[in-house]
Amino acid sequence: MIYDARVLKRLPAILLSLSACSHGTPPAPPAPDPAPSAPAPLTDFENPGGMWMPSQLADQADTLKRLGLALPPEALTDPMAHPLGAVVYLGGCSASFVSPEGLIITNHHCAQGALQLNSTPEDNILEKGFVAKTRAEERSNGPSERVFVTQKFTDVTARVRAGLEAEKDDNARHDLVEAREKAIVSECEEGRPDIRCSVVSYFGSETMTLVEQLEIRDLRLVYAPPEGVGNFGGEIDNWRWPRHAGDFTFFRAYVDKDGKPADYSPDNVPYRPRHHLQIADQPLEQGDLVFVAGYPAMTSRLRTADEVKETVEWYYPRVVQLTDDYIALLEKLSQKSEALAIKSGRLLRGLNNWRTNTKGMLDGLVKGGLEEQKAEQEKALLAWAAQQPEHAEAAAALARLGEDYRKYRGERDTDAANQEAVRFNFLLRAARTIVKMAEERPKPDAERDPAYQARNHRDIEQEQAARQKTYDPELDRALLELAVARAARVEPRPAVVDLVVGKGEPATPEAIAAAVARLYAGTTLDKLDTRLRLLREATTAELTRSRDPLIQLALALHPVLEAIDRRDEGYVGALYLDRPVFARALRAFVGGKLAPDANRTLRVTYGTVRGYRPSPDAPVYAPFTPLSGMVEKSTGEPPFDAPERLIEAAKEGPYGPYVDPGLGEVPVDFLADLDITGGNSGSPTLDARGKLVGLAFDGNYEAMASDWIFIPAITRSIHVDIRYVLWMMDRVDDADHLLTEMGVTPSIP
Repeated sequence: MIYDARVLKRLPAILLSLSACSHGTPPAPPAPDPAPSAPAPLTDFENPGGMWMPSQLADQADTLKRLGLALPPEALTDPMAHPLGAVVYLGGCSASFVSPEGLIITNHHCAQGALQLNSTPEDNILEKGFVAKTRAEERSNGPSERVFVTQKFTDVTARVRAGLEAEKDDNARHDLVEAREKAIVSECEEGRPDIRCSVVSYFGSETMTLVEQLEIRDLRLVYAPPEGVGNFGGEIDNWRWPRHAGDFTFFRAYVDKDGKPADYSPDNVPYRPRHHLQIADQPLEQGDLVFVAGYPAMTSRLRTADEVKETVEWYYPRVVQLTDDYIALLEKLSQKSEALAIKSGRLLRGLNNWRTNTKGMLDGLVKGGLEEQKAEQEKALLAWAAQQPEHAEAAAALARLGEDYRKYRGERDTDAANQEAVRFNFLLRAARTIVKMAEERPKPDAERDPAYQARNHRDIEQEQAARQKTYDPELDRALLELAVARAARVEPRPAVVDLVVGKGEPATPEAIAAAVARLYAGTTLDKLDTRLRLLREATTAELTRSRDPLIQLALALHPVLEAIDRRDEGYVGALYLDRPVFARALRAFVGGKLAPDANRTLRVTYGTVRGYRPSPDAPVYAPFTPLSGMVEKSTGEPPFDAPERLIEAAKEGPYGPYVDPGLGEVPVDFLADLDITGGNSGSPTLDARGKLVGLAFDGNYEAMASDWIFIPAITRSIHVDIRYVLWMMDRVDDADHLLTEMGVTPSIP
């Protein structure tokens, strides 16, 4: 899921959760659970939702036991123990180790970058798939890909937040927190080049945690099914049920011969993780307990009603229009050549996903009436808080949050248009990075913008190297033309329009195209060596003298973008005082059991395998889809173009031990009532024994607003069934060597 950086800062997580706050008074304490020696099964279990920090599951042990958990409950509270210790972060998706030799399983759509990097019109593995028969055949995912293995959590709240109330200036307060976080991170990483540290906040910065992760830099593609398997159904089926997508891929993590993370080298060896998951050996059935562990990116359950209104009235409509415009452009370009289709495919798929998700959330909030319900629930919370002396400040804090936003909001459309030009265009974004690096490099490292500190220099350079192969000048020019054309429709006129076509000049399509063509005709930033030299050596004075038109455009945009960033930082500085006040009241209001909003840290969500009614008068959807359903849907044309070898195998068998007893055939996908969001893609789905039964890859359209509110009756997660994955490997794609590595005995000749 993609978000504007500006909105990420301006809409922090603080909106009242409807599912958590369904009453104006604190809920009555639940009846005591039965004694552990005689647990009662939760046959009427209704999932309240929650992406829980592992530490929060200690208080839910009895519920987990009654749902059938066969593991010791404490196993789910320790992020470094099995099974959570096998779950890793890919920098955007989740994944897990499934062998002692560093084999990783994740979603097919999480492998788009690796597949795009390794595809050509002559060898289009995006389309036809890929299986490495030997370790030597495994292909590098590129220099910028990462695997993060969490090592440790440390509470640093007191150190970060000490004395913040005494600082009256919002920007100064932001800078104080940033300086403290940089110092903590520097101490954490000192002398440990393989460890990546970060300070993350929970409950609106009420709690601050230092997270330490091992950063593995050599990631390789091992096995990916064809596009007609991994993305079967495409955008037509996206966010819909029933689904029949085999959304899975395998990578492998490599390190040097001493077991240390290293850049790609043919001499590197497979990483040996401390923990890896075992494949489930018992069939998954309706009603079974399942849980997902992963790194969800962002939810909005704790935001205010005012922020819902802002999102519904401005941000979501803007996203829908933006994605419509860029999708139309990319679809047109993709028709021109296979090379352009390959290079634009990842962005096109992401934009389609973003649009559908946004439209679904907008429909849920507006047509579903959730916006009004959020406002009513917030009133109930404040009425309760007014009667609680320790939370009497909640109303004042909420009022200040609204005032802070109005103070720092700036010109929303103009600001967003200026940022958009840099965001979607590779060379202009590279020029912006070069300009910013030249400004930051002369400073002492502790005083630099965190993104431009020495710890990030290698990553910045490797990102440039990774993008070189997928860069296309025609695509890049077209993206900049569209950004300027969209900006030209905005009032007040964004700076990027005047800087590209000329101050006060008409921004006609012809004028924009000619101006952008001149920018690209005169630049040398399309050469990797040029970009790397400027990143490492260029001074602001040198760049000012440069005749490169994209460098000059980036220099002219620089103060505009810096002013936007500084306003955003002032807003964040203001939130440090009022967010925690509101969050504490909310947590008390719901009796203490409240998950913080997602923030790309390890979370666990649990529930059961179950179907749902898409509407009150509709029949109940079954929770499993069969292999025969995929065959029935297949037309031979995208997006229902399953490979012929798969269709033949599905019709003829054999099916081995992968048949579901209830279905009487191989299951493809299944539903559960788990609480997931963007970033959970690729998360392992585990059974009551902690064994792998599937991979989370999607949600259902009827509950797209679940990022804002969890609705138990209809919120569902969609998972590819591990039995389909294993059958594909065993029967269709001749990947027996990988099955054996995972501890599965191939059973189909």
